[in-house]
Amino acid sequence: MTITRSQDDVSGRTWRRNTALFLVLSALVIGGLACARAEVPGPGGAGSGGVPPATVEPTELSATADAAIVAITRVPSTATPARPEPLASPTFPPTPTSALTAADGDVPYAYEAQHGDTLRALAVRFGVVPEEIVSPDGLLPTDGEMLDAGTILIIPRRLSSVGPAEKLLPDSEVVFSPHAADFDVSAFAASQGGYLNQYREYVVGAWRRGPDVLAQAALDNSVNPRILLAMLEYEAGWVKQSQAPTGDALNYPLGFKDPLERGLYRQLTWLANEIGKGYYGWRQGVLMELAFNDGSRLRLAPDLNAGTVALQHYFAQHHDASDWSRDISPDGVMGVYWKFFGNPLIYQHPLMEPGLEQPSMILPFLPGHVWSFTGGPHGAWERDAAWAALDFAPGAMEPGCSTSEDWVVAVAPGVIVRSGLGLVVLDLDGDGNEQTGWNVLYLHVASRGRVAAGTFVEQGDLLGHPSCEGGTATGTHVHLARKYNGEWMLADGPVFFTLSGWAARAGTKPYQGALVRGDEIVLACPCGSRETLITR
Repeated sequence: MTITRSQDDVSGRTWRRNTALFLVLSALVIGGLACARAEVPGPGGAGSGGVPPATVEPTELSATADAAIVAITRVPSTATPARPEPLASPTFPPTPTSALTAADGDVPYAYEAQHGDTLRALAVRFGVVPEEIVSPDGLLPTDGEMLDAGTILIIPRRLSSVGPAEKLLPDSEVVFSPHAADFDVSAFAASQGGYLNQYREYVVGAWRRGPDVLAQAALDNSVNPRILLAMLEYEAGWVKQSQAPTGDALNYPLGFKDPLERGLYRQLTWLANEIGKGYYGWRQGVLMELAFNDGSRLRLAPDLNAGTVALQHYFAQHHDASDWSRDISPDGVMGVYWKFFGNPLIYQHPLMEPGLEQPSMILPFLPGHVWSFTGGPHGAWERDAAWAALDFAPGAMEPGCSTSEDWVVAVAPGVIVRSGLGLVVLDLDGDGNEQTGWNVLYLHVASRGRVAAGTFVEQGDLLGHPSCEGGTATGTHVHLARKYNGEWMLADGPVFFTLSGWAARAGTKPYQGALVRGDEIVLACPCGSRETLITR
């Protein structure tokens, strides 16, 4: 759905609605102006390698480690705009024209809809317009809604030259899906006898063994630990080879040599983000071709699944073009996967049921309190792969980082499955498992007053205070992201992130965008202007 309102109309309506609220806050400034990168934990923070605090004493684990790594957290800087950006377009880009290739009369595709497909994304992939896609099964939903998996679609054949169409692995083997919930990383790593078992790194406030570092990276990034293990073996040989690496092979096992990405946790987090760019780019319909490092390009086969595109895209970006065919062949990473785990199709799990809807959720603060919408759709955990997160900030007497006296509340009833180091995860189905059903991740929740893991909460119950804990942030705020069956749910995807009736819309860049409710619009900006104010 494309929103087409003039900026004057948006600004006038928004300013009138918020004038009274702004006068109430005229003595305040919005404390949580932005996450520099909300999803990246700070030193020793949740989900991050970090420099141990000065009070940390050497443990037996750290003292005896052959090569202990202390990961370094990336600390980027972001400019704070003076005004919100106008809402230009949602996540889905304009559909390309249909005059791409193809001789008239080519046999059309008979395509079976996959989990997460929408008409808009399919139209982009196949080089057609949504109206050209029909189904013998009957009427189709509008192009912003999700198709039921298995729906048969007839799509004109307009693309004459595309890449390989062989599916490498199901989507549920890329995301941390229900079928991987009980997978034991430590037991598997021990059975292989490789260097991963000897490795040590300081992550999430403690020294951890290599398998635990990988398991933490999988959990934080919601990436399947099986594909991380296969990639780590393919790229570095750490799972089966027992010889200790040295130099860059130790510090940068995946080959991405950046001092801020040193150590296994940061390397795996970088890998998860790069894989996610392909996975979620295909979901959104914004990724259509591979760009190789020699400048050549290849249109992706339009009937691929997101999990296969994730691997094709990663190897196109980070390996030589001449090696790409081998990387995705049976002798490449999937050869390692098959040796480790067998046929990936045995792990296939449907991620989204027909008619999937978000449960009712409220804005994450107390009724009658005025907060600022500081971040539109942006990266759920790491950088920019899945634009699943939104940021909100309370009012404050002074800018910067300090624990607010205001409260973050439960957006829906459920059980707290993780709590610590700035992080709270709310499991809405109450089974205590982050890999199943709906889960909501909160970041930057202060330790003081933070709800304990295992607590059952009702919608609106107090969870803790917004802060800068658990990540790199330029101001006090809370960062929220949803996932379903382990997949980050795009805030402006077919199942909109909706809070108290306000539905998220993405901008053209991360952190831009708006919340829309009827004819009301709240624009996202870390500047704390009147257009950003919102209340329950």
